Parts: sequence; structure tokens; C-alpha cells
Amino acid sequence: MILFTVAVILLVAFIFIFLLYIDYVFGRKSHLKSVSKTNPSHSFSTLSIFVDGPSLFDDYFAELKQAKSHIHILFYIVKDEGIGQDFLTILKQKAREGVEVRLLLDWAGSLPIILNNKLKKDLKSHGIELAFANSPTFPFLFYNVQARNHRKISVIDGKFGYIGGFNVGPEYINLDPKLTPWRDYHLKVTEEGVIDLQKSFLTDWNNAAKVNLLQNEAYFPAVSKGLIQHQFITTDAAFLEEKYSELIKNAKHSIEIGTPYFIPGPCLLNDLLDAIHRGVSVTILIPYTTDHLLVKEASYPYLRKLIKAGAEVYEYKNGFYHAKTMIADDIAVIGTANFDKRSFYLNYEINCYITDASFHAQVREIFKKDMSKSERVALKDISGFNLIRQGKEILARSLSLFL
Repeated sequence: MILFTVAVILLVAFIFIFLLYIDYVFGRKSHLKSVSKTNPSHSFSTLSIFVDGPSLFDDYFAELKQAKSHIHILFYIVKDEGIGQDFLTILKQKAREGVEVRLLLDWAGSLPIILNNKLKKDLKSHGIELAFANSPTFPFLFYNVQARNHRKISVIDGKFGYIGGFNVGPEYINLDPKLTPWRDYHLKVTEEGVIDLQKSFLTDWNNAAKVNLLQNEAYFPAVSKGLIQHQFITTDAAFLEEKYSELIKNAKHSIEIGTPYFIPGPCLLNDLLDAIHRGVSVTILIPYTTDHLLVKEASYPYLRKLIKAGAEVYEYKNGFYHAKTMIADDIAVIGTANFDKRSFYLNYEINCYITDASFHAQVREIFKKDMSKSERVALKDISGFNLIRQGKEILARSLSLFL
């Protein structure tokens, strides 16, 4: 009887996992049919980079308070506590003043707000237009639940834009004991690049709220041309891996990657190994402290092969490292995408690809400073017999796409 019960449980589990697999496979195929590669023109802007939460949010909140016509905001996570409450209070005040406020949140990342009907009613009663991105839909429910809008975009009056790794919550301003200080990279954008950010936000708003504002000239005031050449590229769970592969294959001297989650998959792993074999130096910076289960163990199989080939891997030890960057020769990338399978195959992301020499040097200097607060990982540190680690690696390997 016991064996029969166990067999039934295993059969049910197998059928359940098989159905999830079928859902994902066909959901992925359906999704890829609906997206196409974008190759926007280069813009010229003024870019400022923030690397800590307090300075970013001081600047960000000051600009929000000065808004005169509209505020458009997309975040993956907004928490209704601490700085999150301050943030929402500012938006309510601006809406009362007659400023158009549109707040777009990811369905999964901001689930507590979705479930808080009182808060949603309060925001709407103050005049804030609220929508949620990537809400689960049929068919392919499992696949659609996994797809996340991971972009973080703010546009104020069509003149100021923000994009990067920070969300809104206490941990981002160093109020989480485990993850403090929080290290991240976030850009402030003025001039031409704001148009690109506005288009990206309004496209996502149309998809979520079913309201098309892309042709409204009020959201695209005249802007001047800045000095820093760059390109904003949005990816909707497709083509990001291809873009990174192109950068790695074209690199001739050095590749530096900063990411909280390093789970590249076989394609980019082989690209990095090929780069090392042709003499390109490869440096990877990851956090020592993690904020999610199994992400470190999921990275070990890739890191072992890269270290053996000659890559240098460092763990950041001055708090939590959440920045998303890649510096390949003379191109610096800063954005919302992690160097992991979720960002490549499931998340909706936006990155800024910067070719300006002076700004490139600034990003590299920040990366070097973070390296100075890190320790190099030796092969022996992540190898050898360790039953707990190896067990976690097996589990992480099976779940790596969804971590």
C-alpha cells in the first residue's frame, strides 16, 4: 500500500512537471512570434551616474517635487514601507496639484501592492493612474507568470529620465542589516535620451493599461542634443543574449562584467571562454552576500570553467552588489538586465550602451573602485567535495532559468 501511494505521488508529480514544461515550451514559442528585434538610433544626452541609494533618491525626489506636467514611472518593486511610503506620498501630492501621474508596476515584483485594495483605492482617489505589467494570462499561464517587466524607468515632464538597478524600498537606502550598504548603478538622463525612455514607458503603459499615448506631443517636448553618445535598447525576453554575445565576440582587449546573478547559460559561457583563448582579459564581479537562495550555487559550474581558463572572478564584500554592467573594450553597458538566464529569456529589460570615451572611463573607474572592495575567488574556494554545496548545485541547475 505504501509503495502504491508513493508511486501515485511520483506519477502525479511527474505529470505536473511535464504539464509545466509543455506550458513553458509553447508559451515561449508563442511569445517569440510576437516580438521583434529593435535597433534604435543613437542619441546624445547628458548622463549622470549614481552608485548609492541615498544620493540617488535625494536627487530623484527633488526632481519629482518640481514636476509641472507629468510623471511617468515604471518600477519592478515598490514597497509600501519607509521610503516607499515617502515615494507614494510625493506622487499623491503631485497628482493633487494637477500633474499627470502614471505608475506602472510589475505584477510579480509589486504583488503586495496589488493585493492591497485599500492602498490602490487611495492612490486612485488622489488621481494617480495605476497599472500592472505582465499580469498572468491564459493560455500558457505558467510561462506568463514567469515573464516579468524588470525595467525601471522614470520620466519627468519629458525632460528628466532615470534608469538602472534601484527599486523603491528600505534596502535600497541601506536599511537592511544583511544587505547594507547596497551598491548599484543608476543613470540620470537629460536631453535626447529622455525621448527614448518616454517611448519605452508609453509602450509598456499601452500594453498594460490599454491606453495609447505614444502620439501625444505633450509628452515629447523639444529637447537639445547632449554630448554623450549612447543607445537605449529594450528587450522583451528575447535578443539580449544575442546582443551580449556580439559585444563579447567583438572584444579585443578586455571584458568586465558586474552582476548580482551570474548564470549565463552555455552560449555566453562559450563566448567568454573563446574570448579568453584569443587573449582577451575577462573579469567578473559578483556579490559575496546574496539576496536570493541558490543563485550563488547556480553560478559555480560556470565560474569554475572560466577560472580554469584564466578569468578573474571577484566577490564584493562591502555590502551587497546589485549593479548590472558590462564593459567590453570601449563600450560600457548600464541598465536593468542581470547576466543571467532570467534576464535573457524571461524578463523585459532596458540597457544603455555608451560609447563616449569620458563616460566610459568614469564607469570603469567606478568598477575598479568596487573591485578594490572585493576578494578574488580561487578555484579551490568553489571546488572539492562539499555535500551541502553540491546538493544545492544540483537543485540550482534544475531551477536556474527561474532564479
